[in-house]
Amino acid sequence: MTFQALKAEEQQYVMNTYSRFPIALDHGEGATLWDVEGKAYIDLASGIGVNSLGYNNPVIVDALHGQAQKLTHVSNLFTTAPMVQAAKTLVTATGMGKVFFANSGAEANEGAIKLARKYSFDKYGEGRSKIVTLLNSFHGRTVTTLKATGQARFHNFFFPFTDGFDYAEANNIESVKERADESTCAVMMELIQGEGGVLPLDASFVKAAEAFCRERDLLLIIDEVQTGIGRTGALFCFQNYGIAPDVVTMAKGLGGGVPIGAVLAGTSCCDVLTPGTHATTFGGTPLMCASANAVLSVVNDPKFLTSVREKGAYLRERILGLGSPDIKGVRGMGLMLAILVDADRRAGFVNALIEKGVLPLTAGADAIRLLPPLTISYAEMDAAIEIMKEVFA
Repeated sequence: MTFQALKAEEQQYVMNTYSRFPIALDHGEGATLWDVEGKAYIDLASGIGVNSLGYNNPVIVDALHGQAQKLTHVSNLFTTAPMVQAAKTLVTATGMGKVFFANSGAEANEGAIKLARKYSFDKYGEGRSKIVTLLNSFHGRTVTTLKATGQARFHNFFFPFTDGFDYAEANNIESVKERADESTCAVMMELIQGEGGVLPLDASFVKAAEAFCRERDLLLIIDEVQTGIGRTGALFCFQNYGIAPDVVTMAKGLGGGVPIGAVLAGTSCCDVLTPGTHATTFGGTPLMCASANAVLSVVNDPKFLTSVREKGAYLRERILGLGSPDIKGVRGMGLMLAILVDADRRAGFVNALIEKGVLPLTAGADAIRLLPPLTISYAEMDAAIEIMKEVFA
């Protein structure tokens, strides 16, 4: 079908909840995508950080094909090898305790919220359930995770929201201490605020928050939905900061293109959620876990993680090397980067990049966000830079 034909049927049959770009994508290879009319695009978005190993990667294709011939789904009333292996890899790589598998980042964050509240209830009884998050954070689209998100623009329409959240200033430990009163059970943060503008937290603040949580017996929850699975040049971003979280959430890149999320809990709280206290029909299904195992077999390799850091440095240097006065800077870590531009000109730059064959994202008010597949080649990055040279000339 042509784009126009597809768009007409989309408008007739699909809820209009997204402002989609005027492109209908058809297939991909590596970090390059083609639309239904044959135009090629260098993908610097990877499905918002999901397609961690790019497109048509044989490691993922073979894993999905092989598992689909055996079992696609059984309920969590039974044990399956792919689920156990994925959990074992995550625990072994981090030194944490146990894993709960979910289907998305929001669902993983919901699980972490429930775990933190039950941990506190088990030890201290009722009345200690508040979770402090950070202003400018983003934790999901469910009614609860919208309220956990520290951006007022998301707290609309869907009243009543779930109570029990308060918001501290990022990089201000005194603000965290002020918000964390006697009713608090946890502090939850992204180490790089992705949707907020690709804003890395200060290392000193993160360490101070960790120490404060230990002092007060608050669980430290790190939301790695966007930063996890190699995106920042470590398997998890918290490893770059040298901290030991109590709970880590993940999704996006873990499945390499299929929906999966997870809650990884430390040894101090990994047995809090007991039979009947939390569940999900599709979490840990063997098809999704087979894909996660394929991703982890590649990403959980020091040489691969080094390559992510090297590619991120290369991309940053090439962008800054364009010397355009329209580029105000580049921030981020690994292959999670943002090109900073004037807010009132960002839409024009993004549209021009897409028109010329590069797919970026946006974040915050002034950031053009780049989350390319971790397997992107130097040739693909160079091709994207040549297009950026035209756009920012």
